[in-house]
Amino acid sequence: MSAASSAPATPAAPLLTTPLNALHIELGARMVPFAGYSMPVQYPAGLMAEHVHTRTAAGLFDVSHMGQLKLIGADAAAAFETLMPVDVIDLPVGKQRYGLLLTDEGTIIDDLMFVNWGDPADTTGESRPRASGEREGPQLFAIVNGACKAGDIAHLQAKIGDRCQVLPMPERALLALQGPKAVDALQRMVPGVEKLVFMTGAAFAWNGTDLYITRSGYTGEDGFEISIHGSQAEAFARALLAEPEVAPIGLGARNSLRLEAGLCLYGNDIDTTTTPVEAALNWALQKVRRTGGERAGGFPGADKVLAQLDGSQPPKRKRVALIAKERVPVREPAPLENMDGQTIGQVTSGLISPTLNQPIAMGYVQPDYATVGTELFAMVRGKPVPMVVSSTPFVRTRYHRG
Repeated sequence: MSAASSAPATPAAPLLTTPLNALHIELGARMVPFAGYSMPVQYPAGLMAEHVHTRTAAGLFDVSHMGQLKLIGADAAAAFETLMPVDVIDLPVGKQRYGLLLTDEGTIIDDLMFVNWGDPADTTGESRPRASGEREGPQLFAIVNGACKAGDIAHLQAKIGDRCQVLPMPERALLALQGPKAVDALQRMVPGVEKLVFMTGAAFAWNGTDLYITRSGYTGEDGFEISIHGSQAEAFARALLAEPEVAPIGLGARNSLRLEAGLCLYGNDIDTTTTPVEAALNWALQKVRRTGGERAGGFPGADKVLAQLDGSQPPKRKRVALIAKERVPVREPAPLENMDGQTIGQVTSGLISPTLNQPIAMGYVQPDYATVGTELFAMVRGKPVPMVVSSTPFVRTRYHRG
C-alpha cells in the first residue's frame, strides 16, 4: 500500500447553510450540497409538480447562496465597466442589466445581474438596505453566482478596489418568487411591487424590514428577486408561503425551468473556457461597447471578443439549443457527432423538459453545425440519439414588460 493511499482522507469543508435552512428541513426538503451550501433540491411534492406549479402559480426559491455586493463611489460605474463588455455607465437609476466578468483572454469568470441604485443622498423618503462601513456616493448592487462569489469579490477588490468601495453583503438573504401569480401574492404583502416591470428594481419595506426587489429571475416566468436581511428571511418566507398561490420550489425545478427558458448555467454552459460570442450571448454586449461604439473595447480580452463578434476571427464553436427526436434523456457531457460519426461538440446541459415532455439540451458545436434545423447525434451510452438544433427559448418566456 502506498503512503498516499494509507493517508487519512482530508475531511470535506462543512457545508454552509442559508437563513432558511431550518424551514427547508421542516418542509421535508431533500437537501444536497450545492456551491458549498446545503440546499433543497426538491420538496415532497417532487420536481415535476414544483416545475408545473411555478409555470401555473407562484414558486418560492431560496437563492441565498448567491453573492450580494455593492460597488460604491462616483467612479464605481466607470470602474465596473472596465471589467465587462456591457454598458454600465449609461444604465438609468432603478434599471437592472445582465453582465459578464471576463478574463484577460475574454472568457467568462462569472455572469451576474446588477442594478443602478443611484446615490442614496439624492433619494428622499425611500428606505434602502444599508451595510456597515458604507461610504457615501452612487451605488451599484450586484448579484453573483454562489460558487463564484469569493473569487468574484477578490477579483473586484484587486482590479477596481482602488477606484470604488467593493462591499460584500453576506448578512442578506435572497429569495426568488417566480410564476404568473407571483405578483398577486407579493403585492398583498408589499404593495407597489406590481408597478415594477422586467429588469427594474426598487426599495420597499415589510414589517419595518428593508427590502430591495427586482422584477427578474431565472425561470423564464414573470417574477421577483427579493433581497432581505437574513434575520428576517424566515419570517418573510413563511408569510409568502401562507399566500394561496405560493409553494416552495427546489434547485431541481430551478434547473429545468432555466433550461426551458434557454438560460445558461455557470459551470455547465459557460465558464473560463468560453467567450461571450462562443456562448451566443452577443445580445448582452451593448452597441456602445462594440467596434465603432462610443466606448468600444476597454474590457478584458476585447480584441478577441470584438474580432469574434464582427466576424474577422470567427469563434471555433458556438452554443446551440438541441431537441431530441426520441424520448431518450440526453445529459451532459454527452458527445455530439455529425452524420459521419465525427465528434463535433458536446452537451453541457440536458434533461427531459417537463413542459414539452421531450428531451432538450444545450451544448457547443463547430460553427458549421450551429444553424437552426441542423441534424446531429448525441451519443448516450454508446448509442446515437438524433437531435435537431433549435432556437431558444424552448418554452416561451413571460416576462412582464409593462
